[in-house]
Formats: sequence, structure tokens, C-alpha cells
Amino acid sequence: MNAEPSPPSAHGLLIGRSALLADVYAELDRRPAVAVFTGEAGVGKSRFVHELLRRTPSPDAVTLVARCQEADTPFPFAPLVEALNRFRSGPLPADLPPVTGALHALLPDLADRLPPAPPPLGDPRAEHHRVLRALHAYTAALGEAVLVVEDLQWADASTCALLRTVVADPPPGLGLVLTARSRTAPHTDAEGGDGLPFPLRAPAHMAVVERHLAPLSAAETGALAAGLLGAQAVPDEFADRLHRWTGGLPYVVEEVLRGWPDSAEYPTGAAGEPPLPASVRRVVVERLRGLPPAARQVVAAAAVLGEPAPVELLCSVAGLGEPEARRALAAALREGVLHSSPHDGGYVFPYDLARRAAYEAVAEPERPVLHLRAARALARHTSPFPLAGMAEHYRRAGRPAQAARCLEAAADRAAGDGDAGMAAAQYLDALRNGPAPVARDRVALKLARVALNARPGPQVPAALRQVLDQHSLGPGPSGEIRLLLGLLLRNQSGSGLEALEEIARAVPDLLVVSTGQAARALAITAIPSLKGWPVGEHRRLLAEAERLLPGVEEADLRSAVLANRATALALMGDPSAWGAVADLPDALTGEGAARVYANLAGAANSLGHPERARAFQARAWQEVRTNHAPYLEAFVETTDVVAAFTSGRWKGLLGRAERAEAQYQDVPDFHAEALLVCGLLRLHTKGQTDVARRLLERAVETTALDTGVVLTAAAAAVARVHLAAGRPSQAVQAVAGVLHHVRRTGAWVWATALVPPAVEALIRDGRPGEAHRLVAELAAGITDRDAPAARAALLTCRALLTATDGPQSGHTPSDALYASAADAWTRLERPYEAAYVKEARGLHLLASGGPGGRTVLHQAIAAYQDIDAVWDVLRCQRELREHGQTIVRRPGALGYGDHLSPRERAVARLASLGLSNREIASELVLSHRTVEHHVARALRKLGVSSRTEIGPQLGP
Repeated sequence: MNAEPSPPSAHGLLIGRSALLADVYAELDRRPAVAVFTGEAGVGKSRFVHELLRRTPSPDAVTLVARCQEADTPFPFAPLVEALNRFRSGPLPADLPPVTGALHALLPDLADRLPPAPPPLGDPRAEHHRVLRALHAYTAALGEAVLVVEDLQWADASTCALLRTVVADPPPGLGLVLTARSRTAPHTDAEGGDGLPFPLRAPAHMAVVERHLAPLSAAETGALAAGLLGAQAVPDEFADRLHRWTGGLPYVVEEVLRGWPDSAEYPTGAAGEPPLPASVRRVVVERLRGLPPAARQVVAAAAVLGEPAPVELLCSVAGLGEPEARRALAAALREGVLHSSPHDGGYVFPYDLARRAAYEAVAEPERPVLHLRAARALARHTSPFPLAGMAEHYRRAGRPAQAARCLEAAADRAAGDGDAGMAAAQYLDALRNGPAPVARDRVALKLARVALNARPGPQVPAALRQVLDQHSLGPGPSGEIRLLLGLLLRNQSGSGLEALEEIARAVPDLLVVSTGQAARALAITAIPSLKGWPVGEHRRLLAEAERLLPGVEEADLRSAVLANRATALALMGDPSAWGAVADLPDALTGEGAARVYANLAGAANSLGHPERARAFQARAWQEVRTNHAPYLEAFVETTDVVAAFTSGRWKGLLGRAERAEAQYQDVPDFHAEALLVCGLLRLHTKGQTDVARRLLERAVETTALDTGVVLTAAAAAVARVHLAAGRPSQAVQAVAGVLHHVRRTGAWVWATALVPPAVEALIRDGRPGEAHRLVAELAAGITDRDAPAARAALLTCRALLTATDGPQSGHTPSDALYASAADAWTRLERPYEAAYVKEARGLHLLASGGPGGRTVLHQAIAAYQDIDAVWDVLRCQRELREHGQTIVRRPGALGYGDHLSPRERAVARLASLGLSNREIASELVLSHRTVEHHVARALRKLGVSSRTEIGPQLGP
């Protein structure tokens, strides 16, 4: 029986402690026994003891739970008296020894059930000793019993004396459980060991169990949080942050999550700090009140510093001499307000929320004084200077000019170390601290220089514009900042034409102070884009840059002009581009080299030079791996992803593209390229036309200055979806907008992916004249251009046009044109386009009644299968059926056995997304009955009974 009801067990009570509980329970069952549990406040000692008591095997065993309270003048035996009085409803032991009559005054509620009170002794010490003996005898008379005394750090002297007596002379059936607050495990060989107010000297026959309950690890904290939130698990990042906030103390974890809304996302990154629970604030403030004034000063200094701090730093911030500070620190350590850091020997709060509570306890007028001391003390006592930390202290001390100086110096250091992201963030913070005009202009220029490689977000362009609007800059800095702002807008913000115009506005200022800077700006504006100016204008700007080039003496600026010249010529498909690449200086390395070779790799891949593309890409990766520049890493990765799609290396590519899409959302063009590849793969390898179209639409909306990749490929894919569904007029509409961009800019070398499906759509929509004119435009647009892929597209288009020729046209036979186009694509390592040509040729033969159409279409199916183009395989198979051809599976090649066929997988995938059979039939252009058969076979092969179970079985 229990003396008091037990509190309900919380979720995750035994996380990390199940084995310990089993071990302690086995030891405690060997009576007489004593178990001592120590640990920090909030570590879960009481709940551990509760769970231990809950497992007591005998229902008749007596359980007494006493809890010591902090008091200025403690009442003798107070916790034991309360526990015994709560026990008054239970039967008292029979035949209580006469000495227990001495408890009449102590236990008045039990007086009628105790032996007669003995006569007074007249000596207070003798009376106290008799009461001590009486309580010991009473405890022994309980028989099988468990006595729990919690929070022994607050026990009065009489209670300690009784417990010392019970341990020295234990009743045979007693299990004694003691808890005490302590940061470290107790010692048994010294009076007043950590946590216990008396030495634990037990006789040999008494079982002794001592355990120190440590805070939970980060993983255990996450498991506890999951239980409290009713979730299967929480993200690792959230578990780590929660552990840092709470120190792994279960009580604090519960308090933080007590009011957590069910719909709230787990906070990640720099945001999402939890509110400070009132209960945690109370605990910390109560401890602070118990400290002497000097100790509170040291704690305030530690709260202001925030990081592990050595004694000399705490002395300086607290304004104390070293001897006094050490004594004060010792008091704070004894109370558990501060801990020693195991990593660097400094002193710190046990968890973040405790520091926040201690900081809030500092009087507001005192905080600026302490922060100013902290900034100056850090400069004296640390090396290298923690400049960012000093800046924050100066800011909180109301010294913005000093804060800005520290941030600028910190950013200079980060830039020197190659950490462009950190440097940009700190320069931006320096500007926000309101430096003087001269410092502001200097910092803005530094920010503009590092931001290009930092992926800094929209705050940087806004800050640079604000500085430019002050009109305090001379022509040189103004021109350079405007140039760099334009580059930032072009590369990262999605503001295409605005970026070009910004750079153009920089040229007059730059010409005043630097021919090299002006030439660089002109060369940058010479790089063409589908959303930019006509190619002729870009050529004019490039000619202007080349005219200035002989006067450029600075090696770095000359290299930049030559790099942009090579990029512009390559993107235009100019045959002189490769000579311009050869002119690049050998000294071009690092970030500049990574940028130009990534640009060249993308251009070569788009134009149809796979070997050059691979060589340029390898050089770009080499430079990126030796320079920490987040923007360039994203640049090279997305260029590689696009190249992998183009060359048919689709295995595992969807996961890679999806990771890039998630990581590079702050850089529009890179994000757009990742979205493009995700959409194309969702279409071709999964048959998810609706999902693919949404991704492709987002790619088109996201791209800023597309260099012939996103707009054309996305429009071409959407046109193919409409063509597969028998909607040629809608396919024509899908390509119309992008064709307008191509015609406006004259960038026909970028129309490789676009024109073949556009020609097919026009032919099938009954507009052969427009198809012929479009092919003529393509032919004229790539004349004298070094664009093998565009020429292969031209061959493909001419082959498609043979479907409109009459019998006496006199044109090249279609077979020869199709064969030439397929060979061209194969040489360019473009397996998808080569398969598309085979498909088109097979359909042409079937439609015209020529021989071999079925065989050619099967060749196309095999080629599509080689790259896992499931949607295209299904389309070809449907086309065979529509022409009355029976699909004969080749042994091993097209038989799927218990595995899903490409068509079954496509149908199953759409079914798992919740589409009805009728919707699936519309998406895949199949009959309703065919879809029913495929769903039934998929369910059987996957071993599931309902459509809702399909998704997990399909995998990614």
C-alpha cells in the first residue's frame, strides 16, 4: 500500500534508463537495501523513483514517501512527520515497541494508536535521542517497507541523523531510497560528499546502490520530444536544438513542449527559439536569490557573455578582483547555476534557457554596462579577437560605431579565409549598425565584392541600393558597386533585364576611373539571354569591350574581360569561341576560373560539344573544391545535373536534382534548372504528367536570364505531353511564347530542344506551311554558327517535314534524313533525341505503309528503355496498337514476370497519388478498361490489397 498516490507517468519516462531501472530494481529487492540517486534538478530523479516503486512486487508492502523542503528554520524530522501523518489511514504495525510512545507529540494524529507516552526526561538532548530511537523502532516495525526521502540537500539535521542511524542499523525488511540534487556522482568516503549531507556507511549485509542520473543525450532528447508531441520522431536538427535549449533535462524539455501546437513545424536554422517557460525562469531566479551578491555578479557576467568564459574574463565583466570572483564562482558552481565546460575549461550555464533566465534577471540599466565591459574584456583576454561577438556586445551597449568596426574587421577576416557567405552576412550587419558615411561607403564596396559568391538573399541588393541612393560615392566606387549590384541581380535575384540595365548604367562612371572596369562591365552585358536583348546588341557591346581591351593593364580585370568574352562567344555559338578559350590566361584560377569554366561547360553542353563540356566541367569542379564559394558550388552542381539529363545519365538523377532544388531556392537560375530536370524526369521516367507540368511551370516562372536551357526545354516537354494526348493545337500554343523569345533575340542556337516538337505540332495541327517557315528560320539562324546540336535538330525537323511532301517533291528521301538525324544525335551522345528520331521514323513508316515501321518502333522502345524513359515506352506501345500492331515481347528484354512493367508502374504511380481510373486513362491516353487491368495486376504483383498501399511499395 502507498502512503500517497503516484503521479501519472509521462511519455518517454524510461528513455535511456530502462536498463538502469532493471539493474536498480534487482539490487533494491535484496533487503535490507539502500539506493541513492543523485542528479541535477529536473533530470528526472522523482519520476525514476516513481517508476521503481510502481514495480514493487508485493501489493502489501508499505511505501512511505517523504520530501524535504527548503526552509530557513527547518522543523526537526519534518519530511518524515508529513509522510507518517499521510499514512494514518493505513493499519499500524502490531505490537509497537514502547519507545514509539515518544512519538505522541510528533505524530498527534496517531496518538490514539501509539503506546502510552513515556514520562519526560527533562533533558532536550535525551528527549531528541529518544524520539530518534522511536522513529527507528517504528520504521523497523513496518516490516516489508520502502521509505523514500527526496531532496536530501534540504534535509534538516534531525532527519539526517535518523537516516544515518537507519543506514548504520538497517531494519531487515527495509528498502531505503534517497534522492539528492548533485551535478556529479556522490562520494562515499568523505563527510558531506556531493549531494548527501552525511556519509553513507552501511554494514556489509546491506545492499547499496548508488546511481547518478545524467541529462539525456541529444538523441534521447529527440525521442522524449517525439513522445511528448505524439510523433514518431522529430528531425535531428530539432533534437539538437532542443538539447541545447534544455541541456537534456526532461523537466525542462516538458516545460518547453508543454504548449507546443500540434500544427507547429519544428524550428530550424537561426529562427524558432522557444519562449522561456515561466517555471524555468522561477527555478533559476530562486537559485540566484540564494547566492551571495558577488556570486550573482559573476552569474550576470556569464549571462551577458553567453559563451564558456574563463575566470579572468568573468572577473573583468563582473568588476570583481580575482580572489573574490573565484569565491563567488565556487558558490555559483555549488548551487548548479553555472557548470564547468568540459571542452575549454571555461564556465557556462547548463543550458541555453537557464542563461536566458539569468540574463533577464539582470536589471535592464545594468546590461549596457556589462556588455561594454564584455566587449573590452574580450579584446584583452582572447586571441584571436572574437570580432563578431565583440560587435554584438558593442551593439547592446549602445555603441553602433564600434559594433560596425568590429563587424567589418570580422568580415575582412572571413573574406580572407575564403568564406564569402560569412563575410557577406557580416558586412551586411555592419551596414545595419549605421556606420559613418565614409565607413558605410567602404563597407558597401566590400559587400558588393564578396556577395557574388555568397548566395546572400535579397537583403544585399536592397542595402547596396540604399547606399547608392545616398549619392556620397565617387565615380569609381559608385560604378563598381553598380556593376556588382547588376551582377548580383543577374545571377541571383531573378531580375534579368533590370540587371543588364544596372550594369549598363555603371559604364559611364567606370570609364572615368578605370578602363578595365568599364571593359569588364561591357563584357558582362555582352553575355546573351533569352530574356535579354537581341543577340546583335550583345555583339555590339562585346565589340566595345574588345575595343577597350588593349588599354586594360590590370591582370585581374583583363582576365575577367577575357573570361566574359569567351563565355559570350560560346553562348552565341560563335566559331571563334574556342580560340577565345585558348586566350584565357594561365593565371586564371580560383573563383574566376570556376565561374568561366562552369559557363563554358553549360554552353558546350547546350551547343552539342560533349567532350568539351566534360573537360570544362572537370576544371570547374577542380576549382570549386579548392574554394569555399556557395554560389559557385551551386552553379557547377546544377550545370552538371543538366548535362547528366542531356546525356541520358538518368539513373539516380531525380534524387540529385530534387536535392539541388531544395538547396538552391535562393538563386533563381540554379533553382530553375533543378526544377527543370525534376520536371523532365518526373515526366519521362515516372509518367507523372501533371506533376511534371507543375514543376516545369515553376521553372519557367523562376528563371531570370535563361541561356537557352529552361524556357526551351520546358516548352518542348509540355508540347510533347499535348502531342501524346492528341492535342496538337495546344502543343503549338505551348511553344509559341518561347519561339517569340527566340525570334526576338535571334538566339536560334538555343532552339535545339524546342523546334522539333514545334514542327511536329504544326504538321499535326494542319499547318505545314508554318512548319516549313519555322525550319527555314532555324536553318538561317544557325548559319555560320558552331552548334552541332542545333544542326542535328535541323536534320530532325527536315525529316519530320517529309510527312508533308508529295510523291513528286524531289526532296531527299525520308529514310536518309531520319538516319542522318539519328546518327547525329548518337554522335552527340544524346540518347533521348536519337530514340525520338527512331520513334518518328517508325511512325512515318507505319503511316505511309512503308516496310519496317514496326521494327523501327521496337528499336525506339528499346532505346527508351535503356534510359528508363517509361512514359515514352508506353507512348510507343500505344502507337503500335493504334496501327494494328501486336506487341511481341522479346525473351528477357521486354518480359517483366512478377515485376511491374513500365506501363503498370506508371498506372500504379498515378493510382497511388489518388487519381481515379478515368483520370489515369486520360493522363496516359489509355482506355478505362486497360487501366483497370493494369491496376489489378499492379496490386497483385506488389502484394497489396488497396490503392492506398501502393505508394510505399513502389519506392522513389
